[in-house]
Amino acid sequence: MSTLLVRAEGLGKSYPKVHRSRDRLRALGRLLLNGADPDSISVLRGVDLDVHRGESLGLIGENGAGKSTLLKLITGVLTPSAGCVTVNGHIGALLELGAGFHPEYTGRDNVSMSAALHGLDASALRERLPQIIEFADIGRYIDEPVKHYSSGMIVRLGFAVVAALRPDLLITDEVLAVGDESFQKKCVKWMQDYLDGGGTLLLVSHSMYHIQKLCRRACWLRAGEIVMQGDVFDVTQAYLAYHEKKSAPLSDEEKRGRAGLEFSVLDVELNGSSSERPLMLQSGDGVRVFCRIFSRDARTPGLAIGIVCVDGTPVYGVTTDMDGAIPVRVSAHEYTCELEFGALTLLPGSYTVRVHSMDPEGVRLFDTVERSFVVRGTSRESGLIRLPHRWNGVHDAVDSA
Repeated sequence: MSTLLVRAEGLGKSYPKVHRSRDRLRALGRLLLNGADPDSISVLRGVDLDVHRGESLGLIGENGAGKSTLLKLITGVLTPSAGCVTVNGHIGALLELGAGFHPEYTGRDNVSMSAALHGLDASALRERLPQIIEFADIGRYIDEPVKHYSSGMIVRLGFAVVAALRPDLLITDEVLAVGDESFQKKCVKWMQDYLDGGGTLLLVSHSMYHIQKLCRRACWLRAGEIVMQGDVFDVTQAYLAYHEKKSAPLSDEEKRGRAGLEFSVLDVELNGSSSERPLMLQSGDGVRVFCRIFSRDARTPGLAIGIVCVDGTPVYGVTTDMDGAIPVRVSAHEYTCELEFGALTLLPGSYTVRVHSMDPEGVRLFDTVERSFVVRGTSRESGLIRLPHRWNGVHDAVDSA
């Protein structure tokens, strides 16, 4: 049975309403007399959460949902107003930008102080310092005061320190939202290696791609309470569906009038669903892309349909013009078309279908609509697609044993 690393029971946090100096005295008096302030603002209520060693848990929710407060309670930065939290292990946390760094000291000095606070002695620091500086990759700024750093450089330095320490539990709050793409990829790769090595991750992010890529479980917070927790795909799908309901869809008339487009995409369905939440597929499943297109002058539109990775890397693309396919006219200004992909050879991951409306000549692109899907499965292969292959002149693993 896996070791329990974090347990939160009935965890809650409230703050007194303080607008003026006398409000502080009033709140203090109520706490002393009654043990509670009835006018306090509750930002977290009744949170029950377990995190076991080796798990990866994503915390999701809108701004103000209580995610950062929960992390601060787990790390001991804040004291709970209700309930309790127990941590069995060493925590490495990247919370508020620049927290723990002294602005007047250099990056090198801050690394030394941070390492000392985490219990690293001088000899261990000397051994790991080159590794930290290399990972941060901020060049000569390592010997400049931190107050001269950009937000991305601060995150680089903070993550480099945590990476060198390899804590039992890594807690990050939107660290992947800051910094350039190359450093984000470096962080993601390190986190994957860290998890493969038995590390435990608690990740806050608004990026469902990173949550799905790095986490096996997810917890959705809304208005300070847990709405749902469990399998990462189930929770993130429910969260995206919630946001879809909040966003009122455009009517066909509004779509047709978008910027006076000659050809606009009215709707796109993946396997019969026009939902904006990701379609869940198993490796080897097929996808049907059904499109409705509006033509202002009733000319037959062209279509371009492509599949890309979530980072925009193209996987495949085709147009009606290439294949000699002609959309079907269903009304005076509306056309439909369906493109079917058979058994997909895509490796597990998140992908996007892009549908572009074009002129009949296939020269100009007028409109774009995207729909996402996730290929689930386990694979140690690398790349985007699975290519048919076989090994020759080798022993079978069973035979060689």
